[in-house]
Amino acid sequence: MILLPVLFRFLKVVPHHPNAIKTATFECGMETIGKTWVQFNFRYYFYALIFVAFDVLVVFIYPLAVQLRNLGYSALIGIVVFIAIVLVGYIYAWKKRVLEWK
Repeated sequence: MILLPVLFRFLKVVPHHPNAIKTATFECGMETIGKTWVQFNFRYYFYALIFVAFDVLVVFIYPLAVQLRNLGYSALIGIVVFIAIVLVGYIYAWKKRVLEWK
Protein backbone atom coordinates (compact mmCIF):
# COMPACT_ATOMS: atom_id res chain seq x y z
CA MET A 1 0.00 0.00 0.00
CA ILE A 2 2.93 2.33 0.56
CA LEU A 3 4.08 1.78 -3.02
CA LEU A 4 0.89 3.16 -4.57
CA PRO A 5 1.36 6.84 -3.50
CA VAL A 6 4.99 6.70 -4.61
CA LEU A 7 3.89 5.42 -8.01
CA PHE A 8 1.36 8.24 -8.42
CA ARG A 9 3.99 10.83 -7.47
CA PHE A 10 6.38 9.33 -10.02
CA LEU A 11 3.77 9.49 -12.77
CA LYS A 12 3.16 13.19 -12.02
CA VAL A 13 6.89 13.99 -12.21
CA VAL A 14 7.48 12.20 -15.52
CA PRO A 15 5.45 13.92 -18.25
CA HIS A 16 3.97 11.75 -20.97
CA HIS A 17 3.18 13.69 -24.15
CA PRO A 18 3.63 11.36 -27.13
CA ASN A 19 3.61 12.74 -30.65
CA ALA A 20 4.56 11.48 -34.09
CA ILE A 21 8.21 12.53 -33.82
CA LYS A 22 8.76 10.97 -30.39
CA THR A 23 7.19 7.65 -31.33
CA ALA A 24 8.84 7.35 -34.75
CA THR A 25 11.36 4.57 -35.25
CA PHE A 26 14.79 5.62 -36.37
CA GLU A 27 18.20 4.26 -37.13
CA CYS A 28 21.18 6.59 -37.31
CA GLY A 29 18.82 9.51 -37.81
CA MET A 30 17.77 8.42 -41.30
CA GLU A 31 14.37 7.39 -42.56
CA THR A 32 14.27 3.76 -43.62
CA ILE A 33 13.59 2.98 -47.25
CA GLY A 34 12.13 -0.33 -48.32
CA LYS A 35 11.77 -3.45 -46.22
CA THR A 36 13.05 -2.88 -42.68
CA TRP A 37 12.86 -6.48 -41.49
CA VAL A 38 16.18 -8.00 -42.55
CA GLN A 39 17.38 -11.44 -41.51
CA PHE A 40 20.99 -11.44 -40.38
CA ASN A 41 23.17 -14.50 -40.58
CA PHE A 42 23.47 -16.27 -37.23
CA ARG A 43 27.21 -16.69 -37.69
CA TYR A 44 27.77 -12.99 -36.96
CA TYR A 45 26.21 -13.42 -33.54
CA PHE A 46 28.03 -16.69 -33.00
CA TYR A 47 31.44 -15.13 -33.59
CA ALA A 48 30.47 -12.23 -31.34
CA LEU A 49 29.63 -14.73 -28.59
CA ILE A 50 32.98 -16.47 -29.07
CA PHE A 51 34.70 -13.09 -28.79
CA VAL A 52 32.84 -12.36 -25.54
CA ALA A 53 33.73 -15.82 -24.19
CA PHE A 54 37.44 -15.22 -24.81
CA ASP A 55 37.17 -11.78 -23.22
CA VAL A 56 35.69 -13.39 -20.12
CA LEU A 57 38.52 -15.92 -20.21
CA VAL A 58 41.06 -13.10 -20.16
CA VAL A 59 39.20 -11.31 -17.36
CA PHE A 60 39.42 -14.44 -15.19
CA ILE A 61 43.01 -15.35 -16.04
CA TYR A 62 44.69 -11.93 -15.90
CA PRO A 63 44.29 -11.27 -12.14
CA LEU A 64 45.49 -14.77 -11.34
CA ALA A 65 48.46 -14.39 -13.66
CA VAL A 66 49.45 -11.12 -12.00
CA GLN A 67 49.34 -12.61 -8.49
CA LEU A 68 50.50 -16.12 -9.38
CA ARG A 69 53.66 -15.97 -7.22
CA ASN A 70 51.67 -14.96 -4.14
CA LEU A 71 48.87 -17.48 -4.70
CA GLY A 72 51.07 -20.52 -5.21
CA TYR A 73 50.57 -23.81 -7.01
CA SER A 74 46.86 -24.11 -6.27
CA ALA A 75 46.16 -21.04 -8.43
CA LEU A 76 48.39 -22.44 -11.19
CA ILE A 77 46.49 -25.73 -11.13
CA GLY A 78 43.20 -23.80 -11.19
CA ILE A 79 44.31 -21.82 -14.26
CA VAL A 80 45.45 -24.97 -16.03
CA VAL A 81 42.14 -26.74 -15.32
CA PHE A 82 40.18 -23.68 -16.49
CA ILE A 83 42.17 -23.42 -19.73
CA ALA A 84 41.84 -27.19 -20.26
CA ILE A 85 38.04 -26.97 -19.99
CA VAL A 86 37.97 -24.08 -22.47
CA LEU A 87 40.27 -25.96 -24.86
CA VAL A 88 38.11 -29.09 -24.69
CA GLY A 89 35.09 -26.99 -25.64
CA TYR A 90 37.02 -25.30 -28.44
CA ILE A 91 38.26 -28.64 -29.84
CA TYR A 92 34.72 -30.05 -29.63
CA ALA A 93 33.37 -27.08 -31.58
CA TRP A 94 36.21 -27.43 -34.11
CA LYS A 95 35.47 -31.15 -34.64
CA LYS A 96 31.75 -30.44 -35.10
CA ARG A 97 32.70 -27.84 -37.75
CA VAL A 98 30.84 -25.13 -35.90
CA LEU A 99 33.60 -22.58 -36.41
CA GLU A 100 33.66 -22.82 -40.20
CA TRP A 101 32.29 -19.95 -42.22
CA LYS A 102 29.92 -21.39 -44.84
